[in-house]
Amino acid sequence: MGIITWLVLGLIAGLAAKILLPGRDPGGVVGTTLIGIAGSFIGGWLSTKFLHRPIPQNIGEPSMWIAAIAGSLVLLIAYRLLFGNSRERR
Repeated sequence: MGIITWLVLGLIAGLAAKILLPGRDPGGVVGTTLIGIAGSFIGGWLSTKFLHRPIPQNIGEPSMWIAAIAGSLVLLIAYRLLFGNSRERR
C-alpha cells in the first residue's frame, strides 16, 4: 500500500473514532484527523508486532480497519486525557 492509501485510511479511521467517541476535542477537526492518521500507523504496527499479523495489501481487509480504528481510539482517548478541553473558558 502506498502512503496516500495510509493517509486516506487514517482519515477515515479518525472520523470513525470521532463518531464512536463524540465530544469536543482540543484539536478540532484537524487534530482528530492527525490523530486518526497516527492511530492507523500505530494500530497497524501494534497488530504486526504483538498479534503477528502481516499488514494486508488490500484496503478492504477488515483486520486493517479494526487495527486503524482501535489505534485512533486509543490516541484520541490519550489526547483527551492529556490535554482536556482547551476550548473551555475559565
